[in-house]
Amino acid sequence: MPPQKTPILIEPSELEPRLTDHDLLIVDLCQSEDFREQRIPGSMYLGYSTLVDGRKPAVGRLPSMNRLELLATDLGLHKGLHVVAYDDEGGSRAARLVWTLYVLQHRRASVLNGGIHAWLGENRPVTKKYTTPPSVDQVSYSIDGNMIASRNYVLSRLGDMDLRLLDARTREEYDGVRLLSNRGGHIPGAVNFNWLDAIDPTRNFRLKSDCELTKMISQRNITPEHNIVVYCQTHHRSAHSWMMLQHLGYSKVRGYAGSWSEWGNDPDTPIE
Repeated sequence: MPPQKTPILIEPSELEPRLTDHDLLIVDLCQSEDFREQRIPGSMYLGYSTLVDGRKPAVGRLPSMNRLELLATDLGLHKGLHVVAYDDEGGSRAARLVWTLYVLQHRRASVLNGGIHAWLGENRPVTKKYTTPPSVDQVSYSIDGNMIASRNYVLSRLGDMDLRLLDARTREEYDGVRLLSNRGGHIPGAVNFNWLDAIDPTRNFRLKSDCELTKMISQRNITPEHNIVVYCQTHHRSAHSWMMLQHLGYSKVRGYAGSWSEWGNDPDTPIE
């Protein structure tokens, strides 16, 4: 029997009974200092900057292979480890870590649905202490290219009938009214799905129901059979869209890490 697939989304009620599991690592990517003394027991802190290249103009691109391998070492990553990531903004930072782990072909990774807001909203245990994972030797990893869309990948497939581009930015960014790059607009053929529209603030910033989300996606003429590329400005917000689609069973989804910061600052790329 094949091993059971690790769900990409986990509920607080599922995580709490596992807090003492030896094969579990909880990663805190909260940005606000409000939660520095309210941490999920057993969690380590990870700064978001470790997940991105950081160099302009496309600051959200993947870090170098050496930096990715150092990240894996810092996490104490090994085959049996289940990594659960959480944050304080609805899951986008956590999703970026999980996407990165998928890129490194580590599939035992999940986003905590609702993050710290859901955890605290249900009065689950907290601590002031952080955990340091057991050290492991640095090892080499190979990249799963099926998780990644480069600028050239997108350019070469524009107009393909089986390609769908999902723009996770605001409508103003998508329409070119708000400029965060030299040029405004969107990649030709892309549909807009603001990542915040997938979040239910009345349920502690969890994802909306699968039914609601599937309806919104199908209204944009996206099906599980399509090859899907998600992007935003830096593949921060769109990492959340990638996670959402994976959760719903859309398995052919790539993240464009360069996103609009690369595309919109390149005078040679077409825009709408």
